[in-house]
Amino acid sequence: MKKSKSASASPSPVNGKHGNDWDSRRKRKIADITQALTVSPVDVAALRRMAISEGGLLTDEIRCQVWPRLLNVPLQVLDQEPEKVERENNKDYNQVLLDVQRSLRRFPPGMPDEQREGLQEELIDIILRVLKRNPQLHYYQGYHDIVVTFLLVLGERLATALVEKLSTHHLRDFMDPTMDNTKHILNYLMPIIERVNPEVHDFMQQAEVGTVFALSWLITWFGHVLSDFRHVVRLYDFFLACHPLMPIYFAAVIVLYREEEVLDCECDMAMVHHLLSQIPQDLPYETLISRAGDLFVQFPPSELAKEAVSHESMAASTFKDFDLASTQQRPDSVLRRRRRQKQAALESPAAGSVVAVARPSAARRFVRLAVMGLTVALGAAALAVVNTALEWAPKLDLFP
Repeated sequence: MKKSKSASASPSPVNGKHGNDWDSRRKRKIADITQALTVSPVDVAALRRMAISEGGLLTDEIRCQVWPRLLNVPLQVLDQEPEKVERENNKDYNQVLLDVQRSLRRFPPGMPDEQREGLQEELIDIILRVLKRNPQLHYYQGYHDIVVTFLLVLGERLATALVEKLSTHHLRDFMDPTMDNTKHILNYLMPIIERVNPEVHDFMQQAEVGTVFALSWLITWFGHVLSDFRHVVRLYDFFLACHPLMPIYFAAVIVLYREEEVLDCECDMAMVHHLLSQIPQDLPYETLISRAGDLFVQFPPSELAKEAVSHESMAASTFKDFDLASTQQRPDSVLRRRRRQKQAALESPAAGSVVAVARPSAARRFVRLAVMGLTVALGAAALAVVNTALEWAPKLDLFP
């Protein structure tokens, strides 16, 4: 089945810059990527910088060459033909089928029905194949939104290899039998926001909105909520080149970018949740990517870990909550009840020490990101993100 090339050639960065200046920089970047791919050994650090910097990897043809390098998928694995998948008596098949049937909007507009239906069959096979090879992984609703992106860019053979590697590394926490690790990742969101803009953080806390609005962003790498495929693959370039927690930093910069909207909203859980769960489609993606990289450098996960643990997640503690959040994106009354229970616990005398530990010093709370105005070219921030990714990577044997 021929794969889609809907995003194979973006004439300009996602933010819409035009002109000869971009054309010359684009040509230079393609030459740099080609050079990094042809040297021996392949210059993965350079490819990472190219994926992070303005415009990302530019075309699907380049992504087919670079994404496997970013995930360190061996060449012999890439050459393997996918095996046949048995669907009968497969415990995940019915749910996967339902999700794939609901994924029509993830395919390019105008694609012939026959081609789309063939791709949907391939999508089901990729998911079931990865799950069969890795019985420790558990399917979750939203997983198909990530897999379909790889299918449309890479085709079935390459997508199978990359999705399997991604599922056992970057996405591993989402594929546990419980939501505990996913909740933990969501717990990083509010500490990041608090470090940059305490006013927005305190407003959201007062509204008791929690982090459920960002759940579908995180577990689909924004594939479920962005309508323009160019934006999705641009973010995938960025996320594949960075630490696995980078999507939560990107979620934070979206909230911070919408500061005025948030603070102008009625301080009510349902109202704030509704506002935040509706992502504007005209975001300045290159600028936000730059800011996310800056925030990661200034507030690395290791610095936020204790605060993340101290934040009881209000996003989803059961699969029932997860289904509600991912399919309806509506606040549940149980979330408000849990928040009140937590507040009551914090107000008890025995909880005093916990509050003192969880709250950062006043000086830290008013730290402002000095490099928020950096150009989208990233520069030093990109280098720092790449270096951090390379330092982290050997722990999971993910990158060369």
